[in-house]
Amino acid sequence: MASGDRKTSGQGLWVKGTYFDYPSLFLIIFLTFFGYMMVYSASSFVANRDMGSSTYFLRRQFFIGLGGYFLMWLFSRIRYQIFKKLTTFMMLGEAVLLIGTFFFGKTTNGSTRWIYIGPVGFQPSEIAKFVVIIYMAYACTYKSSYLKDLWGTVKVFIPAVGLVGIIAIENLSTAIICAMIAVCIWFVATPKPGYLFYMGIGGAVFLIGMILLQGYRSSRFKNWIDVWKGVENSDGAYQTLQGLYAIGSGGIFGRGLGQSIQKLGFIPEAQNDMIFSIICEELGLFGGIGLIIVFLLLIWRFRFIAEGAPDRFGSFIVVGAIAHIACQVLVNIAVVTNVFPNTGVTLPFISYGGTSLMFLLVEMGVVLSVSRQIVPLEPGSE
Repeated sequence: MASGDRKTSGQGLWVKGTYFDYPSLFLIIFLTFFGYMMVYSASSFVANRDMGSSTYFLRRQFFIGLGGYFLMWLFSRIRYQIFKKLTTFMMLGEAVLLIGTFFFGKTTNGSTRWIYIGPVGFQPSEIAKFVVIIYMAYACTYKSSYLKDLWGTVKVFIPAVGLVGIIAIENLSTAIICAMIAVCIWFVATPKPGYLFYMGIGGAVFLIGMILLQGYRSSRFKNWIDVWKGVENSDGAYQTLQGLYAIGSGGIFGRGLGQSIQKLGFIPEAQNDMIFSIICEELGLFGGIGLIIVFLLLIWRFRFIAEGAPDRFGSFIVVGAIAHIACQVLVNIAVVTNVFPNTGVTLPFISYGGTSLMFLLVEMGVVLSVSRQIVPLEPGSE
């Protein structure tokens, strides 16, 4: 973590730093193109059967990814410090989008998560992850005096908790990810383990309330306890069980790329949340662990960017990106392996999903903007 603010090169909108973290860029590109490959492998049969083209999902993901790469490049050239002035606007704008989803959103699979502007649709809840990162980085930098006591900490968390509460009504899994991001940034900013107890109690009460609010969530929890009992009456239990079959049949080295059996209509929407099960079936335990290692390498590189950032605001943005990737990978794999109840969390960079990929690449662009402003310390200085 940066020990203090250091002067960076360039002023205004555009970054003029001389450093760039190419290892992080390489890992991001690798993960994205590996995702393209697995989206095609997991979806080709269903896409050909239902859409008339085996490349339907791949083409959509690829072109959205191109747009995401352009935005990543653009945001990597923009000074991340501009977000200090945009934090309030971003929070209010995101709240409006989330509330607007209830009135103007499209309902899919029993949940209203999408807003369409003409033919273009997006999920405001995916944007919320990035907005929470910016808000918490701002709050923990410029309102750090509030974090000295419990009541001040509560006041800092109120805006983030408000967004999380709105998201949780229709998308509890994304709300949990946003909450985990907020807590991780706060804990790095001012580690107070005692406060985690109160947060844990509040989180547990909130989680129980959200589960009881929607009947299908209680059903999913019961089916998670006994997936065999719930498989006859629950699509979630059926999907989980088929995913476990896929992982088990892959063995150590897998059936081979493109040779999955479970993707042939047995796992519903295999290219989405359950894509890790297809990776394990086709590439085996070796491929699954290899992918986790790549994610760990990306987090490791981000740690160096956070430590070398020219100010605390930049450091906390990168910490938020680390928390986002780490928490979402953990939850997705835990769901696929039935460690957690079935819920809709994508595997970052890999799963099919336009909004998720595009705004994740925007987030990566901001991280790379932080890396561009790293200024090597003079010999003997700290």
